[in-house]
Amino acid sequence: MSRTDLLDALARPTQYDIAIIGGGATGLGVALDAAARGFSVVLLESHDFAGGTSSRATKLVHGGVRYLAQGNVALVREALHERQVLLRNAPHLAQPLPFIMPSYKLWETPFYGAGLKLYDALAGKAGLAPTRFLSRRETLQALPAVQPQGLKGGVEYWDGQFDDARLALALARTAAARGALVVNYCAATGLLHENGRVAGVRAEDRETGRQFEVRARCVVNAAGVWVDRLRELDGEAVGRKVRPIVAPSQGVHVVVDREFLPGRHALMVPKTADGRVLFGVPWLGKVILGTTDTPRQDLAREPRPFGEELDFILGEAARYLVKAPRLEDVRSCWVGLRPLVRPEDDEGSPTKALSREHTVLVSRSKLVTVTGGKWTTYRAMAEDVLDRCFDDGLLERARGGVTANLKLVGAPEGGELHAISEAPGPHLYGSESSTVASLPGAGRDLGGGLTEAMVRFAAREEQARTVEDVLARRSRLLFLDAALAGRLAPAVATILREETGRDPQEAAFAQLAASYLPQRQPA
Repeated sequence: MSRTDLLDALARPTQYDIAIIGGGATGLGVALDAAARGFSVVLLESHDFAGGTSSRATKLVHGGVRYLAQGNVALVREALHERQVLLRNAPHLAQPLPFIMPSYKLWETPFYGAGLKLYDALAGKAGLAPTRFLSRRETLQALPAVQPQGLKGGVEYWDGQFDDARLALALARTAAARGALVVNYCAATGLLHENGRVAGVRAEDRETGRQFEVRARCVVNAAGVWVDRLRELDGEAVGRKVRPIVAPSQGVHVVVDREFLPGRHALMVPKTADGRVLFGVPWLGKVILGTTDTPRQDLAREPRPFGEELDFILGEAARYLVKAPRLEDVRSCWVGLRPLVRPEDDEGSPTKALSREHTVLVSRSKLVTVTGGKWTTYRAMAEDVLDRCFDDGLLERARGGVTANLKLVGAPEGGELHAISEAPGPHLYGSESSTVASLPGAGRDLGGGLTEAMVRFAAREEQARTVEDVLARRSRLLFLDAALAGRLAPAVATILREETGRDPQEAAFAQLAASYLPQRQPA
């Protein structure tokens, strides 16, 4: 459906069953679940799908080893189940990955190994492979880049990894295939209230300024770290003051070349100098190092890392890698804001102590708000949202569990898959690879594995509107190599102009790409 057709459909006087504000992991998960159950669905995203936190994850589909250490067994068990569901339903975008936890003290291998054996036990039949205790020699064979001095051994365990932004696109397109109207660059500017209850959403197309009133029986606020803004609008309409529920936490990731961590294993350090977890994850031909957990009061659309965060990641990497990456080795650095949920009696708790679990609230005027959680459990979160809508009488109860075995767009029926750790290419399109290959420019490589045909596919099938949409989320080059992404912007812009007939905002992307190169920021 063209952009014009999408907006014309949005303008029709329709009473939707459910309107969703927010096109990240949570909102798209709710849209797909509701559409799959047969409800009429509209989703509005103010920017691009997964344009915020949902494209800036550590790229792990995991049960949460650190949550197990905190004793949160229920969250781990749920996440391990959902990990298996995601690997099954989107095998072109999510696959198993082996991790090594190196030991530099004699007690670490049995101690952490026992915990990871419990991790296996909680996974049960959803386990990927058994945890193995490794000798020093086996650890170095599996992870040749690890610091050998003082190494005692290690533990190998398995989790999953994925392409977060492309998974979000798959959710959006699968929901659309089930009848949902899913629109990016269309911002919710207000809420409609009738008789003290939420009755819909006011919206504005950010490209044309066209205004819409979208009516719905149920409105879901899934705006991530921005949910409190909508909650405040809802409260003002009914004369009620709203207490914020989100405490944003900043997570920084640094990307370097594979030479710093060659091989097929990821590195996991369970306890760094300040008690955090450090990951070194092979992803799309590069290595992601991270992450941090820093409170942040502002809600910037493009937050940047603080200098001490870069120092922390590079300093910790230097402790565990033979070849220590320096600031000039960083190909891209990016930041995600986690929507951590404040406890009821919060008096300024550190973000590491706040809830990683999701929360679903229904206001007096029946605005449904969902926040918190993580990518791995997006599907379970969506089910919880709909259950709450049923319990509060906003929707008629419908059959559940419809997405547990629902293959996402592009999921191949069989055949060999390329690992997500490999360089980007047509394999990320799964069963749609042949469609991409049939488009003009399939043989023209622009650089970094991106072809002219991929750009055309992004515009025609994936609602890409700008250079950023293509280079940040349809392909992931901005997150892999910001300098290369900047160099490819003119070629991508030319193709997008042909496809969309509009300004693809090349200059704005050039500034954005420059900001993804490491620059020390004041605290």
